[in-house]
Amino acid sequence: MLPNPEISVVIPCFNEEDSILPLARALHDVLVRMRRRFEVIFVDDGSTDGTAARLEQILALDARVRVVQLAANAGQTAALCAGLDQARGRYIIAMDADLQNDPEDIPTIVDELDRGFDVVSGWRRERKDRFFSRRLPSRIANWLLVRISGVPLHDFGCTLKGYRAEFLRRVPLYNDMHRYVPAFAPALGARVKEVVVRHHPRRYGSSKYGIGRIYRVLLDILVLQLLVRFGSRPLHWFGKVSLWVFLLVAGILGPVALSARDPSPPTVVIPGILVLGVYLGVTLLSLGFLCELLNRVGDSGMEQLYVLRETDAIDARAAELAGEPA
Repeated sequence: MLPNPEISVVIPCFNEEDSILPLARALHDVLVRMRRRFEVIFVDDGSTDGTAARLEQILALDARVRVVQLAANAGQTAALCAGLDQARGRYIIAMDADLQNDPEDIPTIVDELDRGFDVVSGWRRERKDRFFSRRLPSRIANWLLVRISGVPLHDFGCTLKGYRAEFLRRVPLYNDMHRYVPAFAPALGARVKEVVVRHHPRRYGSSKYGIGRIYRVLLDILVLQLLVRFGSRPLHWFGKVSLWVFLLVAGILGPVALSARDPSPPTVVIPGILVLGVYLGVTLLSLGFLCELLNRVGDSGMEQLYVLRETDAIDARAAELAGEPA
């Protein structure tokens, strides 16, 4: 086993067989030039093309490359979490495998982490994606996120980010929440910095995201608002909602029900609504207590759903990654 690295680069990949080798060569050049101990963790998110075979080629060349294979396609956040489970570096760099992120931006991100920032988020100021299907929905989502979180970033959705490992391991990640870490990081006491990064047109394959995922982004933003405002004390949120329900029932429906003397259908229905309102308020309060209890107990452990592949090969030069004999 090699000594623990300073930098862990975690790269989820799904059906990116044509991008993997060029990305590995570019990463090797940049990371070796930085003269820091590093590891690169590719996470194969259940690819159905030749991605696994390409990763086997890279794995055989460099002991600093590790491969995590998921049993089935689980999504980018789940793949990222699987890589984080195996990452040993003090700094963790997350990036896409499609060559749109540029490894040359990694030194800039690491420099900012050295300066004491906990999260360094990339800003694709000159983004090379389609306007209506990618850039316009992204601008709307970024505008909403700034207003919800109060964190003035331009590009929450850029995968290229750098983290201090001790901070990132305290953050619950699920669905697409890895994209929104900078939005709730300040609420956890983290320092956040945004840096301009390069963005290239997609050279191979097709995007896994489109305008059809807007509804998921909106739902994630609602969840984010709860995490930012009530993540540590969910009882406060559920208690606040249940209080409004009780006040509505007691202040409006209650007096109406007590004063109603006409047994017509509208007034007969009111007591039933009153009972349902009380039941809803109690249910919300109970959910708050349950979430508070889950917060205190924490995770009980998850079944490991991936296989880790490593190599004991001697470090290879960039030329070997280019296809020359080792």
